[in-house]
Amino acid sequence: MASKAHRANTQTLDYHRTYPTTLSSLLFEMECVTVLIVGAGPAGLPMAACLSQFSIPYAIVERESCSASLWRNRAYDRLKLHLAKEFCELPHMSYPIDAPTYIPKTLFVKYLDDYVERFNIQPKYLTSVESSTYDNDEKCWSIVAKDMSKCTTVKFTAKFLVVASGENSAENIPMFPGLENFPGDVIHSSSYKSGKSYSGKNVLVIGSGNSGMEIAYDLATHGANTSIVIRSPIHVMTKELIRLGMTLAHYLPLNLVDKILVMASYLIFGDLSQHGITRPKMGPMTLKSETGRSVVIDVGTIGLIKKGIIKVQGSISKIKGNIVKFQCSKRMPFDAIVFATGYKSTANMWLKVYVFLIRNGESMLNGNGLPIQKYPNHWKGENGLYCVGLARRGLAGIATDAKNIANDIKSVMDSMSS
Repeated sequence: MASKAHRANTQTLDYHRTYPTTLSSLLFEMECVTVLIVGAGPAGLPMAACLSQFSIPYAIVERESCSASLWRNRAYDRLKLHLAKEFCELPHMSYPIDAPTYIPKTLFVKYLDDYVERFNIQPKYLTSVESSTYDNDEKCWSIVAKDMSKCTTVKFTAKFLVVASGENSAENIPMFPGLENFPGDVIHSSSYKSGKSYSGKNVLVIGSGNSGMEIAYDLATHGANTSIVIRSPIHVMTKELIRLGMTLAHYLPLNLVDKILVMASYLIFGDLSQHGITRPKMGPMTLKSETGRSVVIDVGTIGLIKKGIIKVQGSISKIKGNIVKFQCSKRMPFDAIVFATGYKSTANMWLKVYVFLIRNGESMLNGNGLPIQKYPNHWKGENGLYCVGLARRGLAGIATDAKNIANDIKSVMDSMSS
């Protein structure tokens, strides 16, 4: 009888009920929801808030034991939002008036906690989605998740499914020949907190994005003998320049804004090519718009590179013992390696490839778990499938995604009830 009632009500948009069921030794629950949001980080929380503005019922699941676990547990101590606060607000709630222009990690976490309280968001923590498929007959999504706190399985059916697990779900650590035999510490930036414990040690940072450059600075200022691998061209800007660029982008063509920023950057930092840092051919704002790649916002790293305190290295060819050999044939011993090589999306691990289709019948996400469609048309798939926060557009992009998705779901529901 429970299964018949469950099937009948999958068609009711505002239906939300749980069925505990015992089959032999397997305990599982069946839950029917209007919208299921996967992920309770900075992408999932605003999605929930935007749905609540339309009184659209939803459930939100999170595999960790808290919201925004990356920010709480896997971010280095000195981290701040790299953009000014006006570009980093979530929908329907501003930062406190007295908040600094550039929000530190602790204040951002408090902002998220206040956000959860403001919109009464109640994530189901320690709930890890294992699979999801679309049922063409029932016209709904079937999602299987594991409740790790109860060691039970939860089977959701949902009219709409929102992927909000983010771009940073899993650590990305590239392999180098010999890395497995390196005798020193090998950590990802998500495990790095402070350079205090590395004073006097030879440390290699791999990755020259914002995290890598800031970690290199932190290590050097704590007395570590620091080297950083810079393999690709990067734009180096000050936070003030980026704030100016994002403001000007509302009024001027991007190519003109790019010219202003590049000229200003050259006046501030000079020619960095002699220090092993080259500039991309594409301008900083255009590069972000076209590829999602961010500029490096300098926190003092460039000054230490110019003084020779932080040493720039090229690509690695192999590692033998504690010796790292670079492609230029240089060899150097290291006590520790920090991988600031970013993260990757894990959505493809549970979102079945053959069902997440967009209007033209192509996959909505690529092999890396990121949208195939370019911004701003990336967020909507077929059959009530959406993604928020996967366009590499930061918190401002997340806010736009969440609003677009909530509006679209409301439109679909209104058309079904009319």
